[in-house]
Amino acid sequence: MSEIAVVHEAYSFACMRCGHGWEQSYEIEHHVDAGGHEFVVYVANGQVVPSPLSRPTCTNCDNHVVRIMRPGRVASALSLIQDHHWHLSDLLHPFQRKAS
Repeated sequence: MSEIAVVHEAYSFACMRCGHGWEQSYEIEHHVDAGGHEFVVYVANGQVVPSPLSRPTCTNCDNHVVRIMRPGRVASALSLIQDHHWHLSDLLHPFQRKAS
Protein backbone atom coordinates (compact mmCIF):
# COMPACT_ATOMS: atom_id res chain seq x y z
CA MET A 1 0.00 0.00 0.00
CA SER A 2 1.39 3.40 -0.95
CA GLU A 3 1.83 6.29 1.42
CA ILE A 4 -0.81 9.02 1.33
CA ALA A 5 0.42 12.61 1.45
CA VAL A 6 -1.95 14.86 3.41
CA VAL A 7 -2.00 18.65 3.20
CA HIS A 8 -4.07 20.83 5.52
CA GLU A 9 -5.79 23.86 3.98
CA ALA A 10 -8.44 26.28 5.20
CA TYR A 11 -10.59 28.72 3.25
CA SER A 12 -13.03 31.51 4.01
CA PHE A 13 -16.23 31.66 1.97
CA ALA A 14 -18.75 34.44 1.43
CA CYS A 15 -22.05 34.04 -0.40
CA MET A 16 -22.64 36.85 -2.86
CA ARG A 17 -26.39 36.23 -2.73
CA CYS A 18 -27.26 36.22 0.99
CA GLY A 19 -24.05 37.57 2.53
CA HIS A 20 -23.45 34.50 4.72
CA GLY A 21 -19.80 33.88 5.57
CA TRP A 22 -18.07 30.79 6.95
CA GLU A 23 -14.69 29.11 7.21
CA GLN A 24 -13.77 25.49 6.67
CA SER A 25 -10.59 23.47 7.17
CA TYR A 26 -9.78 20.54 4.90
CA GLU A 27 -7.41 17.61 4.85
CA ILE A 28 -6.38 17.15 1.24
CA GLU A 29 -5.24 13.58 0.64
CA HIS A 30 -3.00 12.99 -2.38
CA HIS A 31 -3.41 9.46 -3.75
CA VAL A 32 -2.07 7.46 -6.70
CA ASP A 33 -4.40 4.89 -8.28
CA ALA A 34 -3.39 1.46 -9.59
CA GLY A 35 -2.67 2.97 -13.00
CA GLY A 36 -0.24 5.52 -11.57
CA HIS A 37 -2.61 8.48 -11.92
CA GLU A 38 -2.65 11.03 -9.12
CA PHE A 39 -5.90 12.25 -7.58
CA VAL A 40 -6.91 14.18 -4.48
CA VAL A 41 -9.63 13.62 -1.90
CA TYR A 42 -10.95 16.48 0.25
CA VAL A 43 -11.97 15.61 3.81
CA ALA A 44 -13.83 18.02 6.11
CA ASN A 45 -14.96 17.09 9.60
CA GLY A 46 -14.09 13.46 8.91
CA GLN A 47 -16.27 13.26 5.78
CA VAL A 48 -15.17 13.08 2.14
CA VAL A 49 -16.49 16.20 0.41
CA PRO A 50 -16.28 17.70 -3.08
CA SER A 51 -13.44 20.11 -3.77
CA PRO A 52 -14.41 23.50 -2.34
CA LEU A 53 -12.70 25.10 -5.32
CA SER A 54 -14.87 23.46 -8.00
CA ARG A 55 -18.40 24.62 -7.16
CA PRO A 56 -18.77 25.89 -3.60
CA THR A 57 -22.26 25.96 -2.15
CA CYS A 58 -23.52 28.43 0.43
CA THR A 59 -24.26 26.64 3.68
CA ASN A 60 -27.11 29.10 4.30
CA CYS A 61 -29.02 29.44 1.00
CA ASP A 62 -27.50 26.70 -1.25
CA ASN A 63 -26.46 29.30 -3.86
CA HIS A 64 -23.29 28.68 -5.87
CA VAL A 65 -22.19 32.30 -6.26
CA VAL A 66 -19.60 32.05 -3.50
CA ARG A 67 -16.37 34.00 -3.12
CA ILE A 68 -13.40 31.99 -1.83
CA MET A 69 -10.81 33.84 0.24
CA ARG A 70 -7.79 33.05 2.36
CA PRO A 71 -8.51 31.78 5.87
CA GLY A 72 -9.33 34.30 8.57
CA ARG A 73 -11.25 36.72 6.37
CA VAL A 74 -14.67 35.79 7.75
CA ALA A 75 -13.45 35.82 11.35
CA SER A 76 -11.96 39.30 10.94
CA ALA A 77 -15.11 40.56 9.22
CA LEU A 78 -17.29 39.12 11.99
CA SER A 79 -15.22 40.92 14.63
CA LEU A 80 -15.80 44.18 12.75
CA ILE A 81 -19.52 43.48 12.64
CA GLN A 82 -19.63 42.92 16.39
CA ASP A 83 -17.59 46.07 17.05
CA HIS A 84 -19.44 48.30 14.60
CA HIS A 85 -22.81 46.53 14.15
CA TRP A 86 -22.27 46.20 10.41
CA HIS A 87 -23.69 43.44 8.23
CA LEU A 88 -21.43 41.03 6.38
CA SER A 89 -23.24 41.99 3.17
CA ASP A 90 -22.04 45.60 3.71
CA LEU A 91 -18.45 44.36 3.84
CA LEU A 92 -18.93 42.26 0.69
CA HIS A 93 -20.47 45.11 -1.31
CA PRO A 94 -17.19 46.00 -3.11
CA PHE A 95 -16.94 42.40 -4.38
CA GLN A 96 -20.45 42.22 -5.80
CA ARG A 97 -20.85 42.80 -9.50
CA LYS A 98 -23.45 45.25 -10.72
CA ALA A 99 -26.15 43.90 -12.99
CA SER A 100 -25.80 45.12 -16.56
